Amino acid sequence: MADTDSVAGFSGKLTKSIRRDRVQASLVVLAIVLALTVVVVVTRLYRLSEVPPGIINDEGANGVDALQVLQGEHAVFFAEKASGREAMAIYATAVATHFLGPSLLAFHLPAALASAATVFAVFCLGLLLFGRDEVSGRSGLWRGLTVAGVGSGLMAASIGQTFLARGGFRANFLPLILSLSLVMLWWAWRRPGQSRGAWWGVALAGACAGLLPYTYIPARFTPFIFFFLGLSFLIPFGSSAMDRIRAEWRKAAVFAAAAGLVAAPILIYFILNPQDFFFRSQEVSLTNDAQRAPIGAFLNNVVDYLLIFGVRGDWNGEYNFAGKPLLNPWEALFFWAGVGMSSWRWRKQPAYRLLLIWLGVMLLPAMLAYNRGNGPNSLRIIGAAPAVYLLVGVGIWETVRLLKVRMPNVSRAIAAPLVGVLVTGLIVVQGVYAYRIYFHNWLGTAHFFAAADAELAEAAQVLSKQPSDADSVYLIPYHLSNGHYGFDYLYQGEASAHVIHSTMTHLPQRIESILEANEAVSSVKVVDWNDELGWIGGGEEHTVALLEKYGTYLGSEQHTYFQVHTFSDIALDRSWTFYEQLGPPSVDYDGGISLLGIALGQGDTQLSTQQRINLGPERTFWIAKQWQTAPGLDKEFAVSLRLHDSEGGGVYQRDIVLLNPNHSRTSNWTPEQPVETLYHMEIPPDLKPGEYELRLVVYDYQSMKPTVELGVWEPEAVIANLQVSESR
Repeated sequence: MADTDSVAGFSGKLTKSIRRDRVQASLVVLAIVLALTVVVVVTRLYRLSEVPPGIINDEGANGVDALQVLQGEHAVFFAEKASGREAMAIYATAVATHFLGPSLLAFHLPAALASAATVFAVFCLGLLLFGRDEVSGRSGLWRGLTVAGVGSGLMAASIGQTFLARGGFRANFLPLILSLSLVMLWWAWRRPGQSRGAWWGVALAGACAGLLPYTYIPARFTPFIFFFLGLSFLIPFGSSAMDRIRAEWRKAAVFAAAAGLVAAPILIYFILNPQDFFFRSQEVSLTNDAQRAPIGAFLNNVVDYLLIFGVRGDWNGEYNFAGKPLLNPWEALFFWAGVGMSSWRWRKQPAYRLLLIWLGVMLLPAMLAYNRGNGPNSLRIIGAAPAVYLLVGVGIWETVRLLKVRMPNVSRAIAAPLVGVLVTGLIVVQGVYAYRIYFHNWLGTAHFFAAADAELAEAAQVLSKQPSDADSVYLIPYHLSNGHYGFDYLYQGEASAHVIHSTMTHLPQRIESILEANEAVSSVKVVDWNDELGWIGGGEEHTVALLEKYGTYLGSEQHTYFQVHTFSDIALDRSWTFYEQLGPPSVDYDGGISLLGIALGQGDTQLSTQQRINLGPERTFWIAKQWQTAPGLDKEFAVSLRLHDSEGGGVYQRDIVLLNPNHSRTSNWTPEQPVETLYHMEIPPDLKPGEYELRLVVYDYQSMKPTVELGVWEPEAVIANLQVSESR
């Protein structure tokens, strides 16, 4: 009887302990979820209708395609714009645009919500992965809460993830869909094999995995995560592995069938259009690195992407702030601890295996892509982000375990609330830090507005509200490209509007073709950016000069970022050029390219290259050149325009790749057919007044080797003598 009472007493105490643990865990979960909600709302959604203040050109293609979807044009892959686009973000943007209209909020909201949802998906995944010991079957509730809370919290408060979430990038759907698929798969696989819930869970996990090809190009690597994870359960190979295959193959088949069924439309599309599957991959292939062999470029990438864990990060202002690493030093310390412990326990603990496989597979697409000078690309590794932050959580948990061994007298009643307070506090502190970086250190700086293409968004919204008619034409000079998808998505005015390259090849012919395409042109309105917007790059004065030459100036209107000049009576009965004639020098180079002539001027005035040119206080001018290539030319040439002072020292240099009107390099030009180029030169304001020579060097863009003038055998040719006066 005494033994029975003893057992009953012990059972009662155990029940009370379990209840107490559950209550404490529920309170910790509630605290963590509330903290995550606050941080996510602040970092992902706060002021989203105005910050960032623009739409990046490439991502704006999603908005333009979303408008086409709303007009009834549907596709599983949108191949025409910006190297091709997967459909998920486009349809999400279409839904937002339907309810909110074409706006900054409608464009940025889907990606921001996807990023916010990813945080909670990662929290759920962390609880599932680490909430139970897979070997013993015992509860690992506090381990799960620690890993899940730390991982999701750091992801919510990440500076880099905040930038990517608010930028409208379609890539944000990749970690969300991948995390949800793994949540459902892990939950379903652990349920009794014959339960209806297990089969439905596996099918839903497969369907979710089938959505991955519709998110972002690195998602094409995600099947390897599921494959290697499944394969890892068969180690060591033998009779036990065969028994597991016989027991689990039906679930694997259901998962694969559901995934294949959902992915079938885009897979069939790529089978029928293989060029669209490979196009973007070829654009970023390691073979494009002219400085290194592919293996060297790959190893360089490996180093770059390892250094993002605590040393240095992405310098692209669209994706990150000031080159900050993905993980700060203390996060990186725990991350590597988590990697180490996961490597130690990978055979016995499937959760650790999953994180290592996930990390390795989703870092690989970035390491196999050519980075053009900005170091690691944080957008390309977004699929690895959940694994990275969960591994930080693993490192922290393992550190706590070591401390617990050294402090055996600390009771669970004290340790559990302490864990909750520390994790919640960590999330809040990191959230405050991310907020200060983004909304104080970054917001409002010129570089922030430049990275967000804010001036074009402002132009689109202002011009949409201006009274105009269908016969009017807006010309918006821009220094990076002809056209801007973000502007096209936001602009809703009646008059046609065109973003034009302000400083590069064939500006006169480009404007002329735009105006000729309109049946009737009553007026042309030219955007002239304010001088303080130095990030735009200048050159809009060339467009104004052309309109002054071929039209009648009517007046101007001033706006915050720009003024609009209006011209009428546009003459299209003669060819548009800056110059009346090309002058010497004419140069034949030994590389198979010839310079047929040159013209130099300011505004609509051509200057004589035979006399010393006084630039005066206006230190900008244009240079037009005419080129011709010989048959069989297979080289890509670039030009270097260099200013040398009276003592022969170089003081300024601008290098430009030679392109024809179709933006093709010299190896693709039609032989012996003249090609004209136009370049914008802006002399630095701090250059001392004096006499200078403007010299031209033509060189092989791949080898960087200059070509020389036939008969002279010198790489440099003097094309003008300049007298530079005091700047304004």
